[in-house]
Amino acid sequence: MYLSKPRIYPKGIEDIDVKKLVDFYYNSRAYNGGRLAEACKIYEKMIDDDATICVTIAGALIPAGLGGAIISLMKHGFVDYIISTGGNLYHDMHFALDLPVHQGDYRVNDNELLKEGIVRIYDIFIPYDTLLQTDEFIQNAIEEMDEKIVSTAHLHNFLGKILLKKAKKPEMSILAMAAKYDVPVYTSSPGDSSIGMNLSYLKLKERGIIIDPDKDVIETASIVYASRKNGAIELGGGSPKNFFMQTQPMLSQIIGIDKKGHDYFIQITSDSPHWGGLSGATPSEAVSWGKINPKEVGNDVVVYADCTIAAPILFAYIIQKREKKELKRLYRKREELVEELKRASSM
Repeated sequence: MYLSKPRIYPKGIEDIDVKKLVDFYYNSRAYNGGRLAEACKIYEKMIDDDATICVTIAGALIPAGLGGAIISLMKHGFVDYIISTGGNLYHDMHFALDLPVHQGDYRVNDNELLKEGIVRIYDIFIPYDTLLQTDEFIQNAIEEMDEKIVSTAHLHNFLGKILLKKAKKPEMSILAMAAKYDVPVYTSSPGDSSIGMNLSYLKLKERGIIIDPDKDVIETASIVYASRKNGAIELGGGSPKNFFMQTQPMLSQIIGIDKKGHDYFIQITSDSPHWGGLSGATPSEAVSWGKINPKEVGNDVVVYADCTIAAPILFAYIIQKREKKELKRLYRKREELVEELKRASSM
């Protein structure tokens, strides 16, 4: 009964025409329709300026099917690296493994769902067996790893390559397509997800690996250091947002290399600044931390909207307005970029 609604699949956005809709918003530039139109124009600037672009993903956006839009961006060269919660990446693997994720209903008796073996993310239903089979895949994959101390980018690339080889539908997975296109995928809190829980279980059995978060901090800082211009599309806020933003004070405050701050900033969020949390912090506040370049004011915008509404419009717009770019393939360049940062830090 509870799983009678259709399954959710990540869909690409190449064939969705939204240019006229964005132009309509841009005509008035009022309220958050106007901010979304501004975000579209800023994304165009990022592409034209050959900025290195990071997409950060908070919340539970991938179970909602948004992964298809991110995959479309990767194919077109419009995202160069990703920072996500581990939960998003865990649920991403369901789609590659062809495990069901269903449309659900938020008006439901959760005690009954518990009895039926169904977990709920608001109005999304996931059979418990989907989780167990994904856990099994992760554990089996990790046991094939030779390296014992790795960054999250290395872990996710490894999982993505296994998905490419063994999964039924790797084309539906961010991790698999990121491995194919050499897009590094980081998570700022690797222990805070079912991926991390599975790694901890293997370590308990003395068969695990060690995730070194310092590698992630250094690698992301080295990407920013090596890039002529930097920008981000931040879906939600949270830890992924800060992990990108902190690359600038890592360079200026800690290492002593002043990059002047990030050049482009787009955030789609439902949070507000007056609560004092990072998720709602504005670009102007980030200027005081050296995270945003004050000379680039006007190349930043916050769209106060649901990411599942606004992000597909933003992404479909840029795919229709700009030609495919050559992929930067940053994953294969990570060690080279870290060495470059080491040399700069010793000057």
